[in-house]
Amino acid sequence: MTENAHQQPSAPHTELPTQYAPADVEGPLYERWVERGYFEADEKSDKPPYTIVIPPPNVTGSLHLGHAFEHTLIDALTRRKRMQGFETLWQPGMDHAGIATQNVVERELGKEGKSRHDLGREAFVERVWQWKGESGGQISGQMRRLGDGVAWSRERFTMDEGLSQAVQTIFKRLYDDELIYRAERIINWCPRCLTAISDIEVEYQDDDGELVSMKYGEGDDTIVVATTRAETMLGDTAVAVHPDDERYRHLVGKEIRLPLTDRSIPVVADTHVDPEFGTGAVKVTPAHDPNDFEIGQRHNLPSLTVMDEHAVITAHGPFQGLDRLEARSAIVAALRAEGRIVAEKRPYVHSVGHCSRCKTTIEPRLSMQWWVKVGPLAKAAGDAVRDGRVKIHPQEMEKRYFDWVDNLHDWCISRQLWWGHRIPVWYGPNGEVVCVGPDDEAPGGEGWRQDTDVLDTWFSSGLWPFSTLGWPERTESLAKFYPNSVLVTGYDILFFWVARMMMFGLYAMDGTPPFHTIALHGMVRDQFGKKMSKSFGNAVNPLDWMDKYGSDALRFTLARGANPGVDVPIGEDWVQGSRNFANKIWNATRFALMNGATVDGPLPDASAMSATDRWILSRLNSVVAEVDAFYEDFQFAKLSDALFHFAWDEVFDWYVELSKTTFQAGGEPAKVSQRVLGEVLDVTLKLLHPVVPFVTETLWTTLTGGESVVVADWPTDSGFRDPAAEQEIESLQSVITEVRRFRADQGLQPGQRVPARLTLEGTALAPHEAAIRQLLRLQPEGEAFSATATLPVAGATVALDLSGTIDVAAERKRLAKDLAAAEKEKAQAHAKLGNEAFLAKAPDQVVDKIRGRLAKADEDIARIGAQLDRLPEA
Repeated sequence: MTENAHQQPSAPHTELPTQYAPADVEGPLYERWVERGYFEADEKSDKPPYTIVIPPPNVTGSLHLGHAFEHTLIDALTRRKRMQGFETLWQPGMDHAGIATQNVVERELGKEGKSRHDLGREAFVERVWQWKGESGGQISGQMRRLGDGVAWSRERFTMDEGLSQAVQTIFKRLYDDELIYRAERIINWCPRCLTAISDIEVEYQDDDGELVSMKYGEGDDTIVVATTRAETMLGDTAVAVHPDDERYRHLVGKEIRLPLTDRSIPVVADTHVDPEFGTGAVKVTPAHDPNDFEIGQRHNLPSLTVMDEHAVITAHGPFQGLDRLEARSAIVAALRAEGRIVAEKRPYVHSVGHCSRCKTTIEPRLSMQWWVKVGPLAKAAGDAVRDGRVKIHPQEMEKRYFDWVDNLHDWCISRQLWWGHRIPVWYGPNGEVVCVGPDDEAPGGEGWRQDTDVLDTWFSSGLWPFSTLGWPERTESLAKFYPNSVLVTGYDILFFWVARMMMFGLYAMDGTPPFHTIALHGMVRDQFGKKMSKSFGNAVNPLDWMDKYGSDALRFTLARGANPGVDVPIGEDWVQGSRNFANKIWNATRFALMNGATVDGPLPDASAMSATDRWILSRLNSVVAEVDAFYEDFQFAKLSDALFHFAWDEVFDWYVELSKTTFQAGGEPAKVSQRVLGEVLDVTLKLLHPVVPFVTETLWTTLTGGESVVVADWPTDSGFRDPAAEQEIESLQSVITEVRRFRADQGLQPGQRVPARLTLEGTALAPHEAAIRQLLRLQPEGEAFSATATLPVAGATVALDLSGTIDVAAERKRLAKDLAAAEKEKAQAHAKLGNEAFLAKAPDQVVDKIRGRLAKADEDIARIGAQLDRLPEA
């Protein structure tokens, strides 16, 4: 074990309250940590750096279980590294969340009977800043509740002055390198938010729609196409068929009449068409479908926009002015009247994209937007993982990463919003286009105007690992803390946020990736594995559980479920169990302090220790090594489980109990065990601290008199192992466990004392007779002792006199009745499983249930038989 550099000489122990009250402890403790600057990072330090950025939560957000889960993992990593002597930076901050924030403020304005257009752009943006100052950032206070050890003095916001400069700088560089361009392409359009939205902001769900098959052309030139969006047929500029489809070879190159319009459209041959699907012919609407747009580009087809930004029909004719859904019904009715409807399928369930913010059905729409040419950037992002500069953990997630970055389409970065980083491009009166960097002066004079769009939120958050450190300036912080050590984030944003950070980091930082390791975790689900959602009625506010059980309990539950890349189920019962664990730690430490546990001075020599002392220190060092290995592999569930079982089972349930007789006897052995118990608790509390920081801080400072476990030295494996002591205590545990089980089987109360004769001579258990008798409530044999049950275990013999405690005859009769019932159950299960006719007809789950009954009957027969064997004849 290491000596603690910050640990002061032990002060007299302060008596702990009888119960742990998290609500009284957590808030003041956290503020003390912040006031003392424990979470701050010094770029001038000569300590090795360890950097993690927080995935910036939206300024509109509040703490949900996903945040609590992710923050717990990051906090555990950074707290451990801080204790290991690293200059640790956990970089906090928030995202301006363009659409979400604009929607919030627009709703507030709506309550006043106003829209953003009533205020105008400048006043509206000012109103958003006002809202941000008054109501935004609620999550910061909630992060403090959870115990997040972030460097608050370095908190950043994606719209602050420094990050705005970084956004302008990289936009200008990409533009000058011809990696940003403006073009008319198909985008996801929200008719409610009135903006393009990214792929991640589109949620797909199965909707009830309709599939309408309709006839284009006349006579021999007739062709049938099917669509779920009949209203878009007003913008059709072709029908496409596969080049090898013999059915339509005579039509390729011909013009056919488009119903309800005065236009004719060509039939084109394109390999995109699947001849086996439907009729093998598809309508082509280049301005309203991404695949159709690509076909249109290949065949030089015109793109006719037939809907405005509100999804209202603009095409001249009887449908002009109708909403898209109204137009859909009207157009189908008109086609039906002309006899052009071949088939209608309702309901037709199909996947439909919705805006994640307002749930409106998105509309693919041809629009002039700004784009990032991602080809060379994505290649660099893929190469950084392929050549090992960046590790993805778990490794099996690499395939998903490559599938994405190797097939990236150009990225639409413009949004038709007012809140966000405005695109730094100016247009002149004579068609001039000027991109302005942060040090450039914007062109002035009559007729010059700035682009009205803002940048996608992911553009600025993609700069997060280096913009938060002062880039584009070459700051000391950037030199010290870039690249980040690890990125901890959910696999669900691997493609959107992680890939963008990789592309921008490699581009801006001369080929240096933004982090060494990407550690991916799953999503939090309810205890049945179902996605948490308000609509499902299973969403949980983590603050409620923290109020009820304490922050440590929530954190430990989340960490204990965190297997790399795998979703995490959580239920309230599990949080309650973690609260019980915190109470167990508290009570065990109280016992230790009351019995003189100490950290004063070096550990006694092993020769002065009992086998129990040597056993627990041997196990302690093994656990230190095990926990370190799990941390390095991001195995939070395994390290939490290892600590739980070591602390509860081995330290509290065994070592503390076995030490009671030593403490009662006093003398030198008691002093040795007091020092060993102090050491074990000192190290165990340090190992637990990164995951459960509040209760461990209170207990550790009380036990050791040290300044704070936050800045204590992380334990190291001293190499001490004692296999012989471990084997000896395992034998002792076997004796105690076996006799306890027998006592329970006989219906004896835990505190009921029973006369016993122990035969321990010649075994390693001889020194433990006092402990065995105390733990098993075995009193010495008297003159009238009569062994009515004998248990041989671990080379020893325990003979019990049950004559005064149980009615042997009645007990044998009861057990014989139970044995007969178990044998009958076995015979019935055997008969059914041996019946071929039954097995042929019975469902698998019924057969499995009967097999389970058979296995249970076998177990019961063996158990009851063993109990009968141990009882004397009546």
